[in-house]
Amino acid sequence: MAALPQSFYVPAEEEPHEMTLMQWPVDPYTYRTKRERTAIQTVIARIANAIAEFEPVIMLADASEHAAAGKILSGNVELWDIPTDDLWCRDSGPLFVINDAGDRAISHIAFNGWGRYQLPSDEQISARVAEYMGVPLYESGLVGEPGGAEADGRGLVMAHESSWINDNRNPGLAKAEVTDRIAAAYGADRVIWGPGVKGQDVTDAHIDGFARFTGGSRVLMQHDASAPDDPYNRATAILKDTLTAENMEVEVIPYAFDGRIDEVCYYVNYYVCNGAVIMSEFGDPEPDAIALDAVRRHYPGREVVTLNADMLIGLGGGIHCATQQVPAV
Repeated sequence: MAALPQSFYVPAEEEPHEMTLMQWPVDPYTYRTKRERTAIQTVIARIANAIAEFEPVIMLADASEHAAAGKILSGNVELWDIPTDDLWCRDSGPLFVINDAGDRAISHIAFNGWGRYQLPSDEQISARVAEYMGVPLYESGLVGEPGGAEADGRGLVMAHESSWINDNRNPGLAKAEVTDRIAAAYGADRVIWGPGVKGQDVTDAHIDGFARFTGGSRVLMQHDASAPDDPYNRATAILKDTLTAENMEVEVIPYAFDGRIDEVCYYVNYYVCNGAVIMSEFGDPEPDAIALDAVRRHYPGREVVTLNADMLIGLGGGIHCATQQVPAV
């Protein structure tokens, strides 16, 4: 595959979409029983149906799964015959780029199961979507996941070193080389790095669970200053200082700690679609209200839809991790 031409870039998520891609979860090693598969598929259908109220949704799934999936997906969700293992379309799905001439392509970041798991169908999704849609696929020279980087669509990317400068993804590559390859893959001018945290979760602290660009020079961030010794809070404190030094306006919101699940609950792992933001609520009234107010202020004019997606948190991700936008051209 050829390298991405310099004219292409990843637009901001809040820019118009043609559609949203999602993946149907069937992996027998993750979901060992029919009950587990049904439970996670119900959550994915709930998210897909909510997004489909605002823009078309494509569910990627092996043809053998279409009849069952169609029973719980709304009529606004279309099924494509592209086999999948798991649901994390932000990571294994295609990273779309556009240019000012109205062309669209895929900037290929090789997915290797976060350096931990064998997911053979998911490793092929970007190439299969490119073939299905008839769009070119350009090589980035990177191993990793698009969920590990956040682009503002205006030349800036932020990411955690823990997710990229890591021998489980890019062995032997120095920080400078990874920086150059990420900038080229996203059509960006600069990469702002935070340290992140290695080995504490499957993604090695993907940035989209901690900080999001929200337009202009604004960032919405999860951080708990009352627990400075927590490794995630140490990392986000450094990222916050770095962003502030770059003249970014950073707003901090708290985490929710939901007694129903033994996980930290991230609000900023939301998905921005046409006319709406789809985000999690966790049943913790005060932080739920703070997060909802913040998202409404950062995305004025969009409807904010809150969903219970706790099962995704237990699996190590959230709503944003389950989606991938196809920008309009």
